[in-house]
Amino acid sequence: MRVMSTQSVPFLTPEQYLEIERAAETRSEYLAGSMYAMSGASRSHSRLVEAASGLLFAQLRGRECEAASTDLRLYVPRHSLITYPDVFVTCGPDEYLDNRTDTMVDATLIIEVLSPSTKNYDRGEKFRFYRALPSFREYLLLAQSEVRAEHHVRQADGAWLMREYTSLSDEINLPSIGCSLRLQDVYERVELP
Repeated sequence: MRVMSTQSVPFLTPEQYLEIERAAETRSEYLAGSMYAMSGASRSHSRLVEAASGLLFAQLRGRECEAASTDLRLYVPRHSLITYPDVFVTCGPDEYLDNRTDTMVDATLIIEVLSPSTKNYDRGEKFRFYRALPSFREYLLLAQSEVRAEHHVRQADGAWLMREYTSLSDEINLPSIGCSLRLQDVYERVELP
């Protein structure tokens, strides 16, 4: 779970942010010159991230695409955003912001776990920011308080199609990476109200 703090430091370049962030003990995100502290995640949030990441890792073994989760940053140059997606998949040669291997510059699939404090940002402005990535094709949002997945897929004409899944028996096909996720597996260890 992330909470965007209203306290920020004076304007920073992406390079200045990365210098601070790489030495910090806690994580922050960067948006248009400001750093925002991130809060910790709930157990349900962590379980959803671990399940989705593990399921994708198993399906992508030996293939061109690769899943990453939580500790790897993603840079969206057009919107000057550096963030930590819960899970993302890259396909093709890895592309990094600089000579370090901790901040990537593109993604094909991004998964975010919705938290009460960030769900509107994840569905709205953050999704708009992500759409500026050249290879971005799918966005999957997972609720942590109920079985619900919102799956957005970029169509050939550039439009985005959204489908909602609400049953443990549902299976989500992820065409951009040739994988699928069964909600029964994703929510297996999540304690729901």
